[in-house]
Amino acid sequence: MIIYTFPIRTAFIDRDLEMISPKAKIRPLVFTNQPAKLPFYFILQFFQLLWLLPKTDQYLCFFGGYHAVLPVWFGRAFGKRCTIQAGGMDCMNMPEIGYGNFRKKWLRKATVYSFKNCSLILPVAEALLKQDYRYDPKINPKQGLQNLIPDLTTPTQVVPNGFDTSFWKNLGKARTPLSFVSVATGTSNASRAQVKGYDLIEQLAQAHPDWTFTLIGDANYSSPEANVRILGKVDAAQLRDQYNRHQFYLQLSASEGFPNALGEAMACGCIPIGSAVGAIPEIIGACGLILETKDSALLDLKVVELLSEDLQQLSSLASLRIGYQFSFQRRQNLLFSNLGLLQEK
Repeated sequence: MIIYTFPIRTAFIDRDLEMISPKAKIRPLVFTNQPAKLPFYFILQFFQLLWLLPKTDQYLCFFGGYHAVLPVWFGRAFGKRCTIQAGGMDCMNMPEIGYGNFRKKWLRKATVYSFKNCSLILPVAEALLKQDYRYDPKINPKQGLQNLIPDLTTPTQVVPNGFDTSFWKNLGKARTPLSFVSVATGTSNASRAQVKGYDLIEQLAQAHPDWTFTLIGDANYSSPEANVRILGKVDAAQLRDQYNRHQFYLQLSASEGFPNALGEAMACGCIPIGSAVGAIPEIIGACGLILETKDSALLDLKVVELLSEDLQQLSSLASLRIGYQFSFQRRQNLLFSNLGLLQEK
C-alpha cells in the first residue's frame, strides 16, 4: 500500500489518486496548511502512520514541508521508500512577495529535512531544481532546491504534469473576441493575487476597456475594472466550457512550478500568454507569448503585437502541443516507473 500525504486536497491530488489506484492500493492522508492546527495534525499523522505501518510499502508526498516530515522519518526508520513530488512553493524563497517555504524558519527546516532525507524527489519542472530567476528584479535570482539546499544529494527525476486531452479539448464553440481568462485560488489574499500576476492583469484590463477578462477560482476577489468578471470555483465541465469561450489564457505568475490550468486551457484551444518562470516557457513553446520581465508596458505591447498573428493557427498549435508534449500517458509512465509500479499487475 502507498500512503499519499499532502497539505490540502486539490484537483491534481485527485488525478494522481485516480491514476495510481488501478495499479496499486493507495491511501490518502490529508494534513493541514493552517499553522494553529499543526500540533494536532502531527500527533494525528504519527498514529495514522503507525497504525498503517504493517500494510505500508512506500510513502508518497506532494510538496515538501511539515506534512512530509513524519513519512520521511518513518521511511528511514523502517526501510521504506519515501518519494516527494516537488510542486512549486516548496522550492522557492521569495519573501519579497510573501511566497515560498524557505522564507519561514520552521517551515524551511521541515522542508530541508524532508528533501534531504527522502528517497527520491520528483519535481514537476526542471526549474524547481535550479533556476536563475530574472522575471521580477526585486526577487533573489537564486531559486530552486539545488540553490536553496546546496548540499542536497537526494536523487531527482523531473515528472511533468499530464493532461487528459479526451476531456480537455477544443469543443468548437464560438469564442468571444479579445477575451482573456485566468484561473487561481486564494486570490482574495493580496499577496496571493500578486504571486498569480493579477496586478498585471488589472493593469491590462484598465488599459483596454474594450477587452474582457474572466478570473476564476475565488469569488471573494474584487476588481475595480468594469471589464473584469469574477467567478468562484467551478467544476471541471464548467471550467472546460469557460476555456472554450475565451481566446487567450493568462498565466502571468511571479512564480510557478507547472501550472495545471495553463495546460488545460491550451488543450482547449486558448492561446497562452505567460511569464518566464518555472515550466511556463516550456509549456507554451512557440504557441503564444512569453513575458521575459515583469513590466506592464512591455506586456501591453506584446499582447497588441500578438493580435496581428494568425490566432486560429496558434489556437490549434496550443491544443496539439499539450496532447503531444504533456499527455496523461507520459506522466503516468514516468510516475509509475519512479514508484516501481510498472511491474505490478
